Amino acid sequence: MKAYLILEDGSVFTGRSIGSTREIISEIVFNTSMTGYLEVLTDPSYAGQAVVMTYPLIGNYGICREDMEAKGSSVDGFIVRELARLGSNFRSEQSIQDFLKEQNIPGIEGIDTRALTKILREKGTMNGMITTARPSDMEAALKKIRAYSVRGVVDRVTTKEVISYRPGDLGTDGSVPIRKRVAVLDVGTKYNIARCLLKRGCEVTIYPARTKAEDILAAEPDGIMLTNGPGDPKECREVIEELKLLYESDVPIFAICLGHQLMALASGCDTEKMKYGHRGANHPVKDLATGRVYISSQNHGYVVKADTIPEKIAKPAFVNVNDGTIEGLSYRDKNIFTVQFHPEACAGPKDSEVLFERFMQMMNG
Repeated sequence: MKAYLILEDGSVFTGRSIGSTREIISEIVFNTSMTGYLEVLTDPSYAGQAVVMTYPLIGNYGICREDMEAKGSSVDGFIVRELARLGSNFRSEQSIQDFLKEQNIPGIEGIDTRALTKILREKGTMNGMITTARPSDMEAALKKIRAYSVRGVVDRVTTKEVISYRPGDLGTDGSVPIRKRVAVLDVGTKYNIARCLLKRGCEVTIYPARTKAEDILAAEPDGIMLTNGPGDPKECREVIEELKLLYESDVPIFAICLGHQLMALASGCDTEKMKYGHRGANHPVKDLATGRVYISSQNHGYVVKADTIPEKIAKPAFVNVNDGTIEGLSYRDKNIFTVQFHPEACAGPKDSEVLFERFMQMMNG
């Protein structure tokens, strides 16, 4: 069945329908990773977006459910050059085509993803429609596409109830003794954040995004984790107000991606939308304290503005080697550090997972 991708600038790509045949309008973004398509599909940070995979062949190792980063997929759509319908891997449980249908994700294959990515790089991230019925009134369709905006996505993906994990859960080693208790504020968390804490001997409690700071502090955690997530950080006004209270506590805080942006906003910084964002598994970031460069996995469309960081509050801790954008903050006189990239990344790289050890040291005083 034919499918069409229509961008808000009027560009039209024709390909074949994959997955669900429902029509969607979404923000179109691209990811440059060569592996980890299942982790991309199940990363809650992609809520409200349709993902273009720049690597030409996707699905060649099937679906390994143990690698999922959430119970299901939050992406709006999936766009690839070629879909491998017969995955070859001893762990594979399902084809990617069946997974897309199961998760009701519409997609399109057979288009020139290089040309599409060039458009998004030159003109910036834009909205688009995936449909199996080419609109008869293109002007009306374009008006509808341009009117779309990503809204309410954190509430869509956050946990609806408090969940606790202990070592042994989520496939971790159950013989590891519990050393610390960590409260995780879920604004779109991935399973692997919890796994990285569990394997270091943490009891992990996941809280919904709108949990009051006093309720988290009343549990007397040894540390607080602020997670990745989707959307514009400035939309999360209630969360930011609660983070101001967590900032004033003496509890060590480690924040990743959206959590990093939210803590920055809570402490007086500002954020802005990037032209096309960072999404991939090969972004170099420099640790300004040591000069070491990590290769990192990233997925964000917003960034903390360097010239808005209050000098008495925080200082840049990491910068992106490619474009110089802020990739992390170290807070003065506080046990708080935050990063824009993903040290917990699966399928990788694992260069910066050592930052979880730094968090453990902070909790040890």
